[in-house]
Order: sequence, then structure tokens, then C-alpha cells
Amino acid sequence: MKFFEIPWVKFINNVVIIGTCAFTAYLLLTNLPWYLPELGDGTSIVSEFYLIVFAAICFAVYSSTDIKYVRILSISTTWLFLVLIAFMWAGAFVIGDSQMSAFTDNLGSIGTYFANINEFVLPLNDYHEFYLFWWFAWSIMIGQFTSRFVGGLKTYQVLAAMLIFPSIPIAIWFSVLYHYHEAGIPTQGIKNFAMVFVGIVFVINSLDSLVRLYTDNLNFTVKRFGKMKYIVGNIVALSLLTLLFKLEFLQIQWVGALVIGLFFICAAFIGYSKFKTVTNIDSSPKANEIDYTKIDTVH
Repeated sequence: MKFFEIPWVKFINNVVIIGTCAFTAYLLLTNLPWYLPELGDGTSIVSEFYLIVFAAICFAVYSSTDIKYVRILSISTTWLFLVLIAFMWAGAFVIGDSQMSAFTDNLGSIGTYFANINEFVLPLNDYHEFYLFWWFAWSIMIGQFTSRFVGGLKTYQVLAAMLIFPSIPIAIWFSVLYHYHEAGIPTQGIKNFAMVFVGIVFVINSLDSLVRLYTDNLNFTVKRFGKMKYIVGNIVALSLLTLLFKLEFLQIQWVGALVIGLFFICAAFIGYSKFKTVTNIDSSPKANEIDYTKIDTVH
């Protein structure tokens, strides 16, 4: 449909991507005092936290310079998360005194969340508003980034890869973490460090994908400008935007509102001029077929 190739849509789309990228770094900055209270008083943002976020931005920008790095970081993040789950699980149910029945009970209780989801959703408040706008901002980018790598996959395969399979380790993770809360098991020391480290790696993994997406859209690529200009330009831009969120000059609600507007405009665009094109789609275009081995031979 080429909707995102319309000049003004492309501009708004890139504003959304860059804004959400910076907001992700800002969230890391504001949450570090809670995760690493030993570096400060547990509430204030000290210089060490700025350095951690700056290092994360630098690492993400460098990773985005080559799709091979993005792939390696994505795979590494997945394995780190699985290792963290195993480590925390062992700390509660192997080394600790807890019974395995507590873990299975927690895992089985996840179904009650969906049965009582109305209690979590309603009434809507500022907390919901904040996360809903953030999720809207992420959704449009996840869709675009994923669409580049799902050539040849059927709809149910994409659904499984994006929603079902990732939900399994997440369910196990929260079941283990909830037991730590219920049993009052301390997480200070190596456990807390491990959680913070994996969390920062997740942020870097998110940022490098977004940087890769908006730089491709803007043709601000390594090939065009060289690696040094690419790296410096992105680091400066993201660092400044992160500080703007810190100063509350920007709001994620504005970004989310832009995405909602794009959703409605896209629906109207399809209904008005691309309805037949969409209804005639029966499979992914052959042009979308991707040879994943090209990532290994890109140079």
C-alpha cells in the first residue's frame, strides 16, 4: 500500500520512532534509582545513572551500525533472560527452602488474571493512560520492524512467534518473581545485579532495533555518512531527547496520540483507495521472501 512512504506520514512516523527511542532511555534513567539504591538514596538520579544510560545509548547506536550486531544482541538477550529465570528459580526452589508446589500454584494462577482482567483495566486512570500511550507508540514500530523479517511466514506463525512463544518465559519469570515477593526472599547482591544487568541489555536491544529502523527510513545510514558521523549524530540526538523527557518538555502521551491518529488515517486510506488491494491479499508477496543467510554474508 506504500502508506508509510507518503512524505508527511513518513515524517510523523520517524518522529514517533525517535521519540519513543529516547523515552525508552528516559525510563531506564528514572527507574535506575529504584533498582540500584546502593548507588544513591533510592530516589534521586545521580551522575552514575546518567553514565549508565549514556553507555546504553552508545552501545545501542554502535550495535545498529550492522544488522549482524542487531541479530547477535537479540539472540544474546534471549539467552540471558532464560539464564536469569533459571538462576532466580534455583535461588528460590533449589537453594532455598520453598516447595515446588508454590511455583506450580503461581504458574497456574496466571489464568485468573484473564478471568479478572476487568479489575485490572477499569476504571481507567493516569497509570493506565501512561502505559497505553507507550504501548501504542511501540506497536507501530514493532509492526514495521517485524514486517521486514517475516517474509514467507504464515499469519499463525507470526502470531506464535510474536505472542505465544515469548509469553511462556514471561509467565515463568513472573511466577518466580511473585514467589520472591510472597515468601519475602531477599534479592540484594548478585540477584539484584543480575536483574539490572539483563534489564539494561533488554533496553539496549530495544534501542538498537529502533535506531536501525529510523536511520533506514531517513537514509541516515553508515554507508551514506560513514560510521563515525552515524554514531556521533545518533548519540547526540538521543541523549538530548532523553534529557528533554527528563525536563518534562516532551510527553510520551503526545507520541502515543500521534500513533492513534496514524492508525485512523491508515484505516481511512485503506477504505478509500486501497480496499480492493487489501481484500485481494492471500499471502505474503514473493518480494518479501528473505534469505536469512545474507545476514552472515552481508560484507
